[in-house]
Amino acid sequence: VRDVAAALYERSLKSVPEDTKQALRCALAVETNETARNTLAQMIKSAKDTERAGFVMCGDSGIPVFMIKIGSKAVIEADIKTAVKDGFDAFIESKNPVILPHVTDPLTLEPKYTGKEVPLVSYDFVYGADYLELLCSPKGLGTGRWADLQVFSFPSIEDIQKYIFETAAATAAQMCPPVVIGVGIGGTIDYASKMAKDAMVRRIGTVNPDPALREMETAIFKAVNRTGIGPMGTGGDTTTLAVHIKTAAGHGFVPVAIAFNCWPNRRLSAKIHNDGAVEYF
Repeated sequence: VRDVAAALYERSLKSVPEDTKQALRCALAVETNETARNTLAQMIKSAKDTERAGFVMCGDSGIPVFMIKIGSKAVIEADIKTAVKDGFDAFIESKNPVILPHVTDPLTLEPKYTGKEVPLVSYDFVYGADYLELLCSPKGLGTGRWADLQVFSFPSIEDIQKYIFETAAATAAQMCPPVVIGVGIGGTIDYASKMAKDAMVRRIGTVNPDPALREMETAIFKAVNRTGIGPMGTGGDTTTLAVHIKTAAGHGFVPVAIAFNCWPNRRLSAKIHNDGAVEYF
């Protein structure tokens, strides 16, 4: 767990996921704005150059966030949270690559390489699975700053879609677009936020099984891309690469949480199987 956690954080900083590179290529194929086309092409080239040279993709390495799924048949003889922290600390100690101290105390605002509760770890369970799955998604200032949540009372679908669109339209230019938008609707505020993060890391190109949510995702995707904000805010047809939505039943009050990822869409997963085999994806 320690070694995999360290590898996930390092590799997520040095690569752009395959689904994201494919989404950038698809966006380039239909983009009509010349400046936007040049920007998208530079993004694709930067992703290749970064991976080839082993560079960190962005100077803002962010704060390490791990989402862990525990299989009900997994044999675990480890303090998972401590192992993840030990892995992160070992990576920081290695100074390879050198990164900036982006872990900030919430009260003093003092930047350090680590801090209380870092890495941030959340857990879920997978029935019948014989593995431990770790997903690392470093969260930088650009997208972390503009995440949002609002609690509605008995809203209409139109109310919810309007809020999501207006939030994205008002902030997308600030966070290195084209962005990925994850939305959690319903439950309580903590659960809505978790769903938004889960939705954000969903593989681009996968189809939402709920027809109503699929329709909402398409409508918001088209609306945000019609804003003309474009790649890096320079204009164009490509402001978002994907909109993903999850819902949960609630109690009349409906929290709506929105999470964003900037264009490199940093996230990487690994499964540690009972036999010790490790599978990265």
